[in-house]
Amino acid sequence: MDIANPYLMFLGDVPDALAAKTALGVVDWRRDWCIGQNRLPGCQADAGLTDMSIAAAAKAGAKTMIVGAVNAGGRLPDHWVASIVEALDAGMDVASGLHVRLGSIPAIKEAAERNGRQLFDVRHSDMTFATGKGSKRSGKRILTVGTDCSVGKKYTALAMERDMRARGYDCDFRATGQTGVFISGRGVAIDAVVADFISGAVEWISPAADESHWDVIEGQGSLFHPSFAGVTLGLLHGAQPDAFIVCHEPTRRTMRGVQTPLPSIQDVIDLTIQCGKLTNPDIRCIGIAVNTAALGDAEAQAYLAELSAKYGLPATDPVRYGMAKVVDKVVEIYGAA
Repeated sequence: MDIANPYLMFLGDVPDALAAKTALGVVDWRRDWCIGQNRLPGCQADAGLTDMSIAAAAKAGAKTMIVGAVNAGGRLPDHWVASIVEALDAGMDVASGLHVRLGSIPAIKEAAERNGRQLFDVRHSDMTFATGKGSKRSGKRILTVGTDCSVGKKYTALAMERDMRARGYDCDFRATGQTGVFISGRGVAIDAVVADFISGAVEWISPAADESHWDVIEGQGSLFHPSFAGVTLGLLHGAQPDAFIVCHEPTRRTMRGVQTPLPSIQDVIDLTIQCGKLTNPDIRCIGIAVNTAALGDAEAQAYLAELSAKYGLPATDPVRYGMAKVVDKVVEIYGAA
């Protein structure tokens, strides 16, 4: 799906910032794509954007209203429907990361049809993908992989795109999850694709490109996670990465949501290379990205230095310190932009 910006971020009347994490993630990385926010009375979240009515946002040029809030079960509250209909009547498309399909609600479907507007259900894809072919594609690719799920693969990929562009590289972030799709304006929530077509969907996300072009592909799950390894493997094969970055959270001992012990970083490097060689024999690890939020600055710096010495790779926290050291590795191996 291709979602047009600028965005109006709809926060509804959510009770706290956590319930608006989709909107906040978009604003963190694509603030310049966001015209403003629309909040209902009682909303306790604030994305730091200008509060605007739907009519004012449309007049200012907003092309898509993003339902940037989440709730238990991914439901769409009945009292939000009127705001969505108003946005469609004002000439905007509407996109949502909720589980419920926007078009399953009659009033929203009718408003979209009468205005000729598009509805984007980012957790669902209506596209038909081919099975993966594994054929060599032109261009270069970096994939973020993890010792576990929810360890910062999306933020690492976005930080890598930002810092590579700052060095002059022709580079694009490629989204494989719903928040990433909002941030990039394009992509597929890969965990919602039928298993046989995962690698083909990733080939679509990152097509053949100029040899000097880099795609930085958002990873999902972990090859070691018993719940999500199937998605992770299909993504790895479809991404056909030349290089990968291992993402890690240092305080965990078992994988999220299960009792499986956390693999070592070396385990992840070895298995990623072993499996990734199927579609790219030249795959290699270029760095380690660590979520050090639970560590003080001195402790974080010492831990990163320890990892770098142990693995012979640059190690950094993409949020705290950026990805410059890993970009240096790209320059060393593949040459400057």
